[in-house]
Amino acid sequence: MDKNIQKFLALIKTVEYGSFTKAAEALNYSQSGISRMISDLEAEWKISLLERGRSGVRLTSEGLKVLPYAKNVCNEYQKLQTQIDELHGLQSGLIRIGTFSSVATHWLPNIIKAFQKEYPNIDYELLLGDYTEIESWIAEGRVDCGFLRLPTRTELDTIFLEQDKLLVILPENHLLADCDRFPVTALGEDPFMLLEKGAKAEISEIFERCNITPKVQFTTWDDYAIMSMVESGLGISILPELILKRIPYRIVVKELEAPAYREIGLAMKDKESAPLAVKRFLDYLQYRTREKI
Repeated sequence: MDKNIQKFLALIKTVEYGSFTKAAEALNYSQSGISRMISDLEAEWKISLLERGRSGVRLTSEGLKVLPYAKNVCNEYQKLQTQIDELHGLQSGLIRIGTFSSVATHWLPNIIKAFQKEYPNIDYELLLGDYTEIESWIAEGRVDCGFLRLPTRTELDTIFLEQDKLLVILPENHLLADCDRFPVTALGEDPFMLLEKGAKAEISEIFERCNITPKVQFTTWDDYAIMSMVESGLGISILPELILKRIPYRIVVKELEAPAYREIGLAMKDKESAPLAVKRFLDYLQYRTREKI
């Protein structure tokens, strides 16, 4: 990579993370290396780019003015690399994917396995987060694409993938363990383990829609922690069907009396300008549920 591009990336990542150390980790440099590259830019341009303090770093007024241009240069460089990859027949590349646990566990292994048969030299970087975090990563360019609950931000390009049913999970000794479908009104009777973090929580929307106030005693974004709590008899919960495949927990899974779903899709900033490896990756989304080759 061109040395100036490296310096621009060092600046961009330092601003993004607010820290030389975190930027160094993201770019696989030493902390002193990142600091030196930014100092080189400041010396070359004869301006101060960052204010350094105990709480981290932030842009100066001069830095605010030049950062958009540094980002544009890096974006154009990425487009150049994409063209070069096309000329070389996609012999190398990196796909950065934002995802949540159920997709990472049950879809991505199948997709990547099929993709690697045709493109064995492509590398992957997976970032696990909630819907809001993944949206931000896509918009900021931290990832090339991300799996999300739809609808998402209107400025993102999206591909609908599947409708995922939301199911109730119960301890094996629950009074309604043998029911045909779990009554919605009963959701407010037991302690509830809530799968939620930040905004866009489809489970809370069920309660709002049905005018039910749950007895929430535990909140997390860890599906498996929820299942363990329910198995131990601490309460009940609602989880997506996708995460409930091949589970090691002794729990009972029931459909809701009033069915509820989440829409899963893949989103990216701009499908047309995506790196070639990402465009090819999209063709393999069909292999998510089982290997077809």
